[in-house]
Amino acid sequence: MRLLAVAFLLLLLPRPGLAGCLIALDIGHHREAPGEVSARGVPELVFNAELARRVGWELDRRGIAWTLINAQGDVTELAERPRRAAQAGASLFLSLHHDSVQDAYKTEWVWQGVPRAHSEVFSGFGLFVSGRNPQMEESETVARAIGDGLIAAGLGPSLHHALAVEGENRPLLDAGRGIYRFDDLAVLRQAAMPAVLVEAGIIVNRDDEPVIASEGYRAAFARAIATAAHAHCQRLN
Repeated sequence: MRLLAVAFLLLLLPRPGLAGCLIALDIGHHREAPGEVSARGVPELVFNAELARRVGWELDRRGIAWTLINAQGDVTELAERPRRAAQAGASLFLSLHHDSVQDAYKTEWVWQGVPRAHSEVFSGFGLFVSGRNPQMEESETVARAIGDGLIAAGLGPSLHHALAVEGENRPLLDAGRGIYRFDDLAVLRQAAMPAVLVEAGIIVNRDDEPVIASEGYRAAFARAIATAAHAHCQRLN
């Protein structure tokens, strides 16, 4: 399985880096519940693992220590993810995901003979922090830095999670950077360290999906995340 091949390449973790700084990269979802399915039938878990691979490479390149959470896609309990990050001594927790939209915005198309759901109504990334995280201020600071890096790369946020519809209605802390407050996200509120959940793109958008799956797009995300992580590390030293 492709995910296991990626996990094998990432086994020798954490890696040495700046003193007192360790970035925990959490691959969102797991094999039993692999998240949203893209417009072309690819599970979100695959996208998340590939993004983690690229972010890890960029952190290595900059000499920033990191550790991988859920490398084999078998961590089913959300609370276990920040717990493992704390056990590893992580100073920052980043949960990597890819996004969807509410069913009301989806329509059907046929891809390779199989009916699939898709929606091109919304496009862009989202960043989430929790007010119940004990280090909310640093979480927001990291989220702002990630947003700045993505915007500098020519990417833009989607604001659909702030819509006054069932399943959304999340408070927007920063519309320009696509930062939301979602207090009850378990992986964020249960983290002892600053924590940000990254929604890297809307994979049910059939126009965006090939771009999101490209190495160039992942590289832009990796650079933005690594730059924000480096600034976080500098604040610790």
